[in-house]
Amino acid sequence: MEHGQYAVDLLTETDPLRALQMAQEIDDFNLSRRELDASITREALYQVEQRGEKEAFSTVVYDESWHKGVIGIVASRLIETYYRPTLVFTKSGSKLAASARSVKGFDVYQALHECEQHIEQFGGHKYAAGLTLLPENYEKFKECFEEVVKRSLDSTALIPQILIDRKVDLSELDSRFYRILSQFGPFGPGNMKPVFMASGLRDNGFGKKVGKEGAHLKLSLISGSNFKTIDAIGFNLGDKLEMVHNGQPFKAVFTLESNTWNGNTRLQLNLKDIQPDV
Repeated sequence: MEHGQYAVDLLTETDPLRALQMAQEIDDFNLSRRELDASITREALYQVEQRGEKEAFSTVVYDESWHKGVIGIVASRLIETYYRPTLVFTKSGSKLAASARSVKGFDVYQALHECEQHIEQFGGHKYAAGLTLLPENYEKFKECFEEVVKRSLDSTALIPQILIDRKVDLSELDSRFYRILSQFGPFGPGNMKPVFMASGLRDNGFGKKVGKEGAHLKLSLISGSNFKTIDAIGFNLGDKLEMVHNGQPFKAVFTLESNTWNGNTRLQLNLKDIQPDV
């Protein structure tokens, strides 16, 4: 939304009052970004529905008013609804600019290469890319990209998958476990955080939706006869609250994190998905 220099200036500021003011400004920028990316995502989803493209092999959407600084985030958001290669376009000067995001097993950079006759410039890698093209070439590019995806992507690749590294019991997840786990870091592409699964979980009765419009799920989990709780947050899982009501058992896939709030540090599960434990 704004230049990265704001963050650099904050980190090098020596006046505490000025630093506090700068931090508030950055927080305001971040709030605006979240509101904007949520708004654009809703508009993009509506566009897909209105154009009858819910069953397409790719998602390609465009609006000249969309903010260039958030279209990459929006592309990732759209994949959460329609799990398929996605491009989000906006106007940039006299051209259209897009951010592309892909799904596991599909090389979006190669797909762009196969449509380069309609593109001015493009760059990136297998799972994320950017490009520009002339407005008059948008529809031709969109048709080409859909055809390339349809021809080269196995339909099974359009089914979201979460790869699980190990099944665990909640009783195993303590500070020592987390300390050992942290030694495998730093985590990122090529060395992603381990993903765990646990079953027989129950919410302690205080589960609730949080965030704007209740998009996220916040739980305190217990397992078996051990009533020691562990916090859990599931981003964009708010619609699954009913699944955990009334002590219904469920299983969850998650990464393990450390969360500090009001000076207290506790372990927290970052939920990737939950399903009934039947």
